[in-house]
Amino acid sequence: MDAITVNTSDLLPLRTTCPYCGVGCGVLASPGRVERTAGCRPVSGDPAHPANAGRLCVKGASLHETTGSDSNLRFPRVLGSRVNWDRALDEVTGAIREAMEHHGPGSVGFYLSGQLLTEDYYVANKLAKGFIGTPHVDTNSRLCMSSAVAAHKRAFGEDVVPGCYEDLELADLLVLAGSNTAWNHPVLYQRMKAADRPGRRVVVVDPRRTATAELADLHLAIRPGSDTLLFNGLLVWLADTGAVDDAWVSAHCNGFDDALASARVSAFAPQKVAEACDLTVDEVVTFYRWFAETPRSVTAFSQGINQSVAGTDKGNAIINCHLATGRVGKPGASPFSLTGQPNAMGGREVGGLANTLAAHMDYDTPGARGAVADFWGTDRLPQAPGHKAVDLFDAVHRGEIKVLWIMGTNPAVSLPDSERIREAMARCPVVIVSDCVSHTDTTALADIQLPARGWGEKEGTVTNSERCISRQRAFLPPTGEARADWQILAEVGKRLGYREAFRWRSPAAVFREHARLSALDNHGTRQFNLSGLADITDEGYDLLEPTRWPITARQPGGSRRLFGDGRFSTPDGRARFIPVRATALDQTVVGPGRMRLNTGRIRDQWHTMTRTARAPRLVQHRPEPFVDMHPDDLPALGITEGELVSLGNERGGLFTGRVRAEPGQRQGEVFVPIHWSHQFTGQGLASALISPVTDPISGQPDSKNGFVTVMPLPARWHARLLRPRGAARGWQADYHTLVPQDHCDTWYLAGKQPEDWHRNITRWLGGAPDLVLEDSATGTYRAARIRQGQLDGVLLVAREASRLPDPTWLASLFDGRSLSRQERRGLLAAWHVAVEDIGAVVCSCFGIGDKQISAAIEAGAVTVEALGQRLRCGTNCGSCIPELKASIGKNLPPSNSLPRNKQSGR
Repeated sequence: MDAITVNTSDLLPLRTTCPYCGVGCGVLASPGRVERTAGCRPVSGDPAHPANAGRLCVKGASLHETTGSDSNLRFPRVLGSRVNWDRALDEVTGAIREAMEHHGPGSVGFYLSGQLLTEDYYVANKLAKGFIGTPHVDTNSRLCMSSAVAAHKRAFGEDVVPGCYEDLELADLLVLAGSNTAWNHPVLYQRMKAADRPGRRVVVVDPRRTATAELADLHLAIRPGSDTLLFNGLLVWLADTGAVDDAWVSAHCNGFDDALASARVSAFAPQKVAEACDLTVDEVVTFYRWFAETPRSVTAFSQGINQSVAGTDKGNAIINCHLATGRVGKPGASPFSLTGQPNAMGGREVGGLANTLAAHMDYDTPGARGAVADFWGTDRLPQAPGHKAVDLFDAVHRGEIKVLWIMGTNPAVSLPDSERIREAMARCPVVIVSDCVSHTDTTALADIQLPARGWGEKEGTVTNSERCISRQRAFLPPTGEARADWQILAEVGKRLGYREAFRWRSPAAVFREHARLSALDNHGTRQFNLSGLADITDEGYDLLEPTRWPITARQPGGSRRLFGDGRFSTPDGRARFIPVRATALDQTVVGPGRMRLNTGRIRDQWHTMTRTARAPRLVQHRPEPFVDMHPDDLPALGITEGELVSLGNERGGLFTGRVRAEPGQRQGEVFVPIHWSHQFTGQGLASALISPVTDPISGQPDSKNGFVTVMPLPARWHARLLRPRGAARGWQADYHTLVPQDHCDTWYLAGKQPEDWHRNITRWLGGAPDLVLEDSATGTYRAARIRQGQLDGVLLVAREASRLPDPTWLASLFDGRSLSRQERRGLLAAWHVAVEDIGAVVCSCFGIGDKQISAAIEAGAVTVEALGQRLRCGTNCGSCIPELKASIGKNLPPSNSLPRNKQSGR
């Protein structure tokens, strides 16, 4: 097996790509020292990359802090025992072959990930569909992008995003629907913010007032689930006010009359729309009027639209409005789907979704099955699509899937009804997991673990939200015996007897085959076309510049925009209006204790925290699971901000987190983050609360909607436990959350029984404490354990969490130093005179806390710019600016406060 050689002595920056969101930022990265555990030197944004032009968000700027290999999977394991690669691959091949022989090819399932590189994805799809013959190949992109995919295909004939990032800057009206861009696509948010100019307007459509609403001229805090009504109403308004581009529609589209008639059924007047969406008539009319009068309009949409039982219809309701005005594929005028993962689009290109075949060809594309079978040289292609993600794991639960291969994802946390997913995996005879992380909720259920190369260790390509293909370049040696995913898959293909079909020796060879397949029987019928790269040399592949597809002989430099000429990928070349009827809104009555659920991402974390939690500064902004509630909802529940509550649903799912009073939250609704897993907390999995209900067209789960009962957790004590990294766990507490620090692990603990922590002191500290301070009258207890002069454990207990000291200084003492006399004296006070108490972290880029910000405001820094000049906060990714503005408003007298959205720093 060919290995990738990395020259760690050459410290010149190497151009690669960020592995987080779908923006696809270019990164300059360099190896550190030769020792692998050293990771790499600090990274920076690539100024030559078209996506970010040198910008990075705090997650991207922290990548060098996540490349250490201590928690990586280093060697293959079978049933928990380390084995060599030959044994592991024989086990994988044997399990697949046995399942195929006894139960048919459909008894094998693959669950892939937008974290895979395109070359990995291509080989997985070819192996599964082409040679194992199973259609049951799906991806975690199903959870974030599949509704947009289905909407694109219905309207355009192909899964194509027509515009490019430049359009977000050129638009005179920017509509952000269901997208907290400031936190989830921060670099695009920076670009939008920098493009502010007189006459440019921004509308944010979101039930919550998120950080993105800071950019808004109009925030439409719609009732959850009413998006279709809003955009159907817009289509009716456009027709009734003469704003439809009749000539363009007549020349390039079909189905307008049917779509309009369908929209009129449920949304025929702004008054009705306003009532259904819980908006004012003035808000609705203002939005409609702005859209109608602004030729250069972009509607960018993301998970708030897609993650719905009607996600596909919502996407088509948006696209219908753009088709009606001819605003597709033109500078500053397009619908724009913002991708969630770095290579969700690359996976869609190769056919990684269960309902696609390969290279933007579907099972029902005329002639596609025969053409792909001939190209691959196989007679085993399935006849029809396979199970989509939720259905796939239902099939596993029923016992129909005998071998399940999971690659680069954590479905035990991310899929809805997570407890049932765990049950399904536990029932499956053979679960194979390829991952670069050793301990996840999913690897804990694996029979076979295969060490895959992680970010910085592998070579290949990714495609971002604007169809831009970028090179991922290796600059770190692989961890242990880790291999590239495509290599692992190819070896299994060879062992199954298909050596000739899987004989690539480099990712460049895989890419060339992928590019040739994209050109197969493609005479302009599919926009996805890489024929211009089908014969790229290895050297050319190494030097490949970021390029947007299609890439052909006529367009060797790629294409910024598509469909601007009015030609679409449908058989007749015309776009299709889709008749969309708004589904009946759930009128379930909410009241004290029963509330509507919303879920989503937070600023500094990514997916299930397997990577971002390695960088302690990314944990400090929101260190534990939380529940956002409107302040006016708290009194009726007898809850105060900072208390712990549990959310439960009718299926027994439970989520425990700390309450945050959030004025931007709609009353009667709660918001919880998706990131925590059992590796970090006890009952903080948002997926435990999500029902496995999906969009009937796209198969995407309805992750933004549900109902929960709110129950206060009557904690009688709260604690902070600090132990060295990796110390034995097993905390017996009603609530526990791990908050990684630079030199130790900090556990937040709480319990319902008074002082039941007493019996656990010795076990929690790893032995009897050496220093103890106890005040039974106030419920205060502090203890420290010292071994050979070094700090080995600290336990801080109080009756109220607010009375616990900040553990930051204590955490710094776990760096291996021998404690000084002064440090010993300060242990139980958890305080040192030379260490500043910065408060809760607001700006993660520079580690600036709320107490520092308040002090600076009191000293006269009363604008965002002034705070940035004094503390640097808000001057990098900009995601903390809304919180800086909130601090300014809170710390200034009302007479000095600036109007919302017009404060300095917008």
